[in-house]
Amino acid sequence: MELKLIIVASLLAFVAAESSDVLELTDADFDSKLATIDTALVMFYAPWCGHCKRLKPEFARASSDLKDNDPPVILVQVDCTEAGKDTCSRFGVTGYPTVKIFKGGELSSDYNGPREYNGIVKFMKSQVGPASKELKNLADTETFLAKNEVGVVYFGEGSLKAVFLKAADMMREKIRFAHVSDEETLKKYDAKDAIILFRPKVMSNKFEPDFVKYEGSEDKTEIKKFINENYHGLVGLRTTDTSGDFIAPLVIAYFNVDYVKNPKGTNYWRNRVLKVAQNYKSDFTFAVANNNDFAHEVEEFGLSYVSGEKPVVCAWDAQGQKFVMKDEFSLESFESFLKQLKAGELEPFVKSEPIPEIQGNVIVAVGKNFDEVVTNSGRDALVEFYAPWCGHCKKLTPIYDELGDAMAGEDVDIIKMDATANDVPPAFNVRGFPTLYWKPKSGKPVPYEGGRELDDFIKYIAQHATDELKGYTRSGKSTKDEL
Repeated sequence: MELKLIIVASLLAFVAAESSDVLELTDADFDSKLATIDTALVMFYAPWCGHCKRLKPEFARASSDLKDNDPPVILVQVDCTEAGKDTCSRFGVTGYPTVKIFKGGELSSDYNGPREYNGIVKFMKSQVGPASKELKNLADTETFLAKNEVGVVYFGEGSLKAVFLKAADMMREKIRFAHVSDEETLKKYDAKDAIILFRPKVMSNKFEPDFVKYEGSEDKTEIKKFINENYHGLVGLRTTDTSGDFIAPLVIAYFNVDYVKNPKGTNYWRNRVLKVAQNYKSDFTFAVANNNDFAHEVEEFGLSYVSGEKPVVCAWDAQGQKFVMKDEFSLESFESFLKQLKAGELEPFVKSEPIPEIQGNVIVAVGKNFDEVVTNSGRDALVEFYAPWCGHCKKLTPIYDELGDAMAGEDVDIIKMDATANDVPPAFNVRGFPTLYWKPKSGKPVPYEGGRELDDFIKYIAQHATDELKGYTRSGKSTKDEL
């Protein structure tokens, strides 16, 4: 009986998750229905695709919000494996999900925004209507500013307005803009021909002003710079959507950040971070972040679990080195950590497997010995960054082992590193697996983009080695064959 109830509950939950205002279109009605919609966000998907399955519930939640927007945005999905094959082919869909923006039935652009509910809603709201909302009176202005998001408002009808509107159009995907010329409002905010950035009221604090006035020239690029520099304030709220805004040297306090359910508790700790951070605002960028949203990132600092009750502080310096505050959070311990971090007195944290006691012809690099065996070895090296689960890496393994044997006795090292278990130095940009780099003994690493058969590797190394190989000519031919 209990099992039946569980199954029924699961089915009901599934149906609820799938029920939405998303419009399902096919080859038969795609053009005719889309022509009646001013703005549509279309997801081309395959039912078996895992990424599509993850996006669909986010898409469904966003659809309900966006259909009620003014003006509305309609979310559409097309099954590329069945009734929508021709439509998907016509719009060049080769991977799933592919998401595109249509206006008046015509393709407007590819969708490059976030793929979670809040991000989709915010991004698509920015795509419709004017870039800056007209506020007709004081009540409109106060309603606009009451929302817990940054808002940038132009006050007046002066020469700065035209440039402001151009800047708004440039940044409409990220920022809420508005303009007002009502005399009562101008008087209330003591602003005329002025741009003011207002921070969310929920994040108000005594360490920085609730709003910042633009003092620059009539230049849209300068206005954009002003907004970017002041958007997050002294200690910004870092989310998965805004993580790219925060640039190293960066100090982050991870805890139970929740401005929806627990703004008071969130600000209790954020205010303590602010109190210390104000003394180091010219040295570091500061942020608070939810420990659960960034659990994987926290693990990269060697912290397997963060309760979130008190802040755990981690940092990156300008060179990308990582640091962890080991003491329990307090004003005193945080101050001491920042002081030592600024002075360069802290030892960086390096994620690393144990250094192998025995090495073979393919040398195993880990975080703790990478500089020794690669960066400062004084030898040429071919380095493979791999993931244990990667099929292409597994296919390469026997070839790479043969290459290690072939290069034994040469002034060249063949090296591999598990990039999922060890920190990869910033000079090696690893975005997929396997990634290979050639590191000359006295030069910067360069991506290896040659073939992946044994002969391809040998020819490349023979040609690029600092000193000619003993067993191969510069063209990669074995010297034994020439005897």
